[in-house]
Amino acid sequence: MKRPSGANVLAGLLAAISVAGCSAATQQSTSATAAVPTTRAQGGPAAPHAALGYTAADVHFMAGMIPHHAQAVLIAGWAPTHGARTDVQLLCERIVVAQRDEIALMQTWLRDRHETVPAANATHMTMQMDGMTHDMLMPGMLTDPELAALDKARGSDFDRMFLQAMIRHHQGAITMVDELSDAYGARQDETVFRFSSDVYADQTTEVERMQKMLAATPGGGRGS
Repeated sequence: MKRPSGANVLAGLLAAISVAGCSAATQQSTSATAAVPTTRAQGGPAAPHAALGYTAADVHFMAGMIPHHAQAVLIAGWAPTHGARTDVQLLCERIVVAQRDEIALMQTWLRDRHETVPAANATHMTMQMDGMTHDMLMPGMLTDPELAALDKARGSDFDRMFLQAMIRHHQGAITMVDELSDAYGARQDETVFRFSSDVYADQTTEVERMQKMLAATPGGGRGS
């Protein structure tokens, strides 16, 4: 029998190593795929958008926060004409500028994903239930009678009512972030995560500031 040459032996060894390496890589790939967390079962809130990197909860948060912000911009815009004191007016100016920019960010995020985009001055969240359209207020938002009462107030009465309303309003936004955090698979989108984190941090800080301002307002007490 003809003895294999050194070259043939080497070629055989290289081929065997290559086959073994491919087999190991295939097994690792299969294991890695199996280890990736799956989204909620088909039909759950996360399922329709999961492949696109966001969830129905993300959409609900971004869409709902637009009218929430819009109401804050509306009532903060009353400060100059309703006799608000200087520090309240400065607070209102910051709210108007910051939240207008954030409304534009949320609208762009929704538009880029071909989702329904609420108007920048929307006053209610529109929901489809049982084939009918329903308007609803997001957490902390003022009702129409509360808005009317605030609009009638002037001077220190406006300061007190505005601060009480905006504290509650901000606390509602914090609740919305908490609800989003509790939703399965939510806040994985980078924009949603950063924006919701900013809302939580900024509005928590502003609530503390407004509570101190309220305590210094006639009839304000400690407030909440």
